[in-house]
Amino acid sequence: MADLNSSIQYLKGVGPAFAKKFEKLGIQTIRDLLLCYPRKYIDYTQPYPIAGAPYDVDCCVRATVLQKEPPRRIKGGRVLTRVLAADDSGVLALSWFNASYAAEKLITGQTYYFEGRISGNMTHRELLHPLVRTEAQVAESPFVPVYHGTEGLPAARQAACARAALAYVDELQDPLPPELLTRYKMPPKAQAVRAVHAPRDHADLAAARRRLIFEELYLLQIGIFLLRSHGRRAASAPMRPLDLEPFWRSLPYAPTGAQRRATGEIVQALCARTPMNRLLQGDVGSGKTLVAAAAIWFAAQNGWQSAMLAPTEILARQHAANLADRLEPFGVNVTLLVGGMKASEKKIALAAIADGRAGLVVGTHAVLTDSVQFRNLGLAIVDEQHRFGVRQRGLLAGKAQSPHLLVMSATPIPRTLGLLMYGDLDISVLDELPPGRKPIKTWFITGKKRRDMYGFLDKQIAAGHQAYIVCPAIEENELDAGMQAVKTYYAEVACPLLPGRRIGLLHGKMKPKEKDEVMRQFKEGELDVLGSTTVIEVGVDGPNATVMVIENAERFGLSALHQLRGRVGRGAADSCCILISDHESDAVRERLRFLCHTADGFAVARYDLETRGPGDFFGEAQHGLPTLRVADLVQDTRTLRVAQEEARNLLAADPNLADPAHRALSDEVERLFATAGAMN
Repeated sequence: MADLNSSIQYLKGVGPAFAKKFEKLGIQTIRDLLLCYPRKYIDYTQPYPIAGAPYDVDCCVRATVLQKEPPRRIKGGRVLTRVLAADDSGVLALSWFNASYAAEKLITGQTYYFEGRISGNMTHRELLHPLVRTEAQVAESPFVPVYHGTEGLPAARQAACARAALAYVDELQDPLPPELLTRYKMPPKAQAVRAVHAPRDHADLAAARRRLIFEELYLLQIGIFLLRSHGRRAASAPMRPLDLEPFWRSLPYAPTGAQRRATGEIVQALCARTPMNRLLQGDVGSGKTLVAAAAIWFAAQNGWQSAMLAPTEILARQHAANLADRLEPFGVNVTLLVGGMKASEKKIALAAIADGRAGLVVGTHAVLTDSVQFRNLGLAIVDEQHRFGVRQRGLLAGKAQSPHLLVMSATPIPRTLGLLMYGDLDISVLDELPPGRKPIKTWFITGKKRRDMYGFLDKQIAAGHQAYIVCPAIEENELDAGMQAVKTYYAEVACPLLPGRRIGLLHGKMKPKEKDEVMRQFKEGELDVLGSTTVIEVGVDGPNATVMVIENAERFGLSALHQLRGRVGRGAADSCCILISDHESDAVRERLRFLCHTADGFAVARYDLETRGPGDFFGEAQHGLPTLRVADLVQDTRTLRVAQEEARNLLAADPNLADPAHRALSDEVERLFATAGAMN
């Protein structure tokens, strides 16, 4: 007998082949399918009039079929079938290519609902390959759920499987305490899940979403508080206050006020009785590495080792070289530990780490292996924290008895949102750029000016500079597509338009050593241009790179674009970022033009959140933490505050969720956070 934890193969309509498709979406059991909520709904209760239907967005119109034109063969051998439909406001042309059967099903004089994206103009409106529903079908199911799909899994099949899974919905345990349901007038879990997959009306859907959003944020906050409290109970590496002026005086330039302030906050935390768990965030180029160096210096003066984890081997080598310049004059030995080292080099490094001669260890994932044993690790630093998961940070922290933890991010998050998202995690912000850092000019052009742009690139190269060209994946969540896009662009555009120039290629399917070698070549000037997917978002500082070209810029969020343009402007020469897009939407063009007029990463983040929502705003920041399925960190900020307060109150009364009444809640938190590990 099947139950919630049974494979989805037990559902009617799901065989082994479709089960594999579902696995790509992270769906293996009936429970997984029930908890995979629709990403949107096609609402047939409020159709647009033909004349008022918006362009280039999914919408629904209700119209009566006037006439059906006979199929005709057009250029390319395709067969075009057209149907004319109308309402009181105008006429709509419905077109199908090589699908005449769809038009044949329609009856002249009958009224239908047509869904799709309107094209054309005010006098001629057209729908290509619309979804068609009869009035009887709409009456039976006015809302049609649309799920996150994958190749080979038709949307209709996915929706049908979700409906079949509703037979098991009453088996879902409700993790929320009954008093919360009563206090906030929320429906039980099973009722909410049933309504979110098959809503009866707007009120039914709104109540379900409100409850599921609250539950999601409530569980998130409880999990974060529990992880944090477990870390806080442990003893930290004790440190005493010291004057930082010797370190500041050793610099060839004065630190910014923001750098001094953030360092002061970190030093204060290092001297506290509980382990530090702090996020240092700042705009691209704000000088986070210098703040980290000051913290490492402080720990070394207190007799403690430090470790810094970087996402790539070449970035680790870059950090090791820069930090050695700052710290070795003070007697702090900087040791590199990466996977590409020779066995003899690794042996020497491991010995220095074990006996304490290595005051600072800089490395990649190699630092997390069992062979690495620290003598007295007091400070663990994770650079570009969105590339590492909570579990990985926990492994680093586990190398000692609860060391202090500092994670750094170049993705600016509005402070209030950060405080809410990260629970009681301490946050330091660098909101000031070092003096002398030149602003990066940003231009937005269409593809028609691409040839002129390449002429500009050629002049930059002739002047001794380098350039990045970034191509996004042409399909969502398709690594192969991204690789193909950049390979095609490299062969058909970049090479022909820059003949004789040294052009490198970088994409996510390359092995780590291959990627590191290409980035090394670029950094050392052996390449003029680097064509890449977004893998360079976290990369090396190329002081000679003056141009960042981003193709299909509309496919990126503004925060991602801002992060990418920060790859240039690291040297003395003027630098620029060129955004290329042929997207005709006014909203898209306005978004890209906004980036041309501001260099403030926090302003960019706020605008991105307001216009696009968070989406994957935090990137991979919280690997191991539950993914938000229904909650929106911008729209649902009020609910997040309430959920956070209720979570805090519950844990004050039952710190370990030991009360039998909280068993379902404890089980759900444990299930969601199973891969997280300690945050400190």
